[in-house]
Amino acid sequence: DYFFNGRNVGFGAAHNVAMRRYLGRSEYHLILNPDVHFDPDILVTLYKFMQDNPQVGAVMPRVQYPDGSEQILCKLLPTPLDLIARRFGGRIGRSIFQSRIDRYLLRGVSMAAPSVVPSLSGCFLLVRTEILRTIGLFDERYFMYMEDVDLCRRIGGVSSTVFFPGVSIFHEYAKGSYTSWHLLRHHMQSAWRYFSKWGWFRDAPRDRLNQRTWDHSEAEFK
Repeated sequence: DYFFNGRNVGFGAAHNVAMRRYLGRSEYHLILNPDVHFDPDILVTLYKFMQDNPQVGAVMPRVQYPDGSEQILCKLLPTPLDLIARRFGGRIGRSIFQSRIDRYLLRGVSMAAPSVVPSLSGCFLLVRTEILRTIGLFDERYFMYMEDVDLCRRIGGVSSTVFFPGVSIFHEYAKGSYTSWHLLRHHMQSAWRYFSKWGWFRDAPRDRLNQRTWDHSEAEFK
């Protein structure tokens, strides 16, 4: 079914239109970007993984650029400094904060097996609808950017958010906020709303959810 909203209502709000129509009669909802390509067979694999692991609320597969190279989309829940250092640090700033950026992007952490990751990308996210009925839908105060971080955080509060490397999708991933001032403004507005909602400096729930990544055992998953 295709629903035309008449205007661009934002990424999360547009997904909410579909969610509200189908949450009561679906088991899973696939959050998906329009610039994603994949073999439909991967949905069978991800469905089986979710069926076998009822403690998992959302799962994201490996994500690649069209040329086959890896996209680094598994992240910790951010602090303001994480986002500032990564986006505005420049070459000198990034060298100063490189270890922090590497930790935020989970570089050096093995992702060879399914792993608990607190912040997954909304470009492709298979979510258990029972969880959405519990925690709510996308927060529509975010027009674009940070809405997937916010949703993953809320899902992670009642279940597990998992990176599943056994299957892959292809994502164009233009990183528009790095080239467009208009999109950068949206990104900055969303970051402001996110930290105003969850906390700018003290955020104990964030720290607990991030710690789960280091404490996670692969034996949790079937």
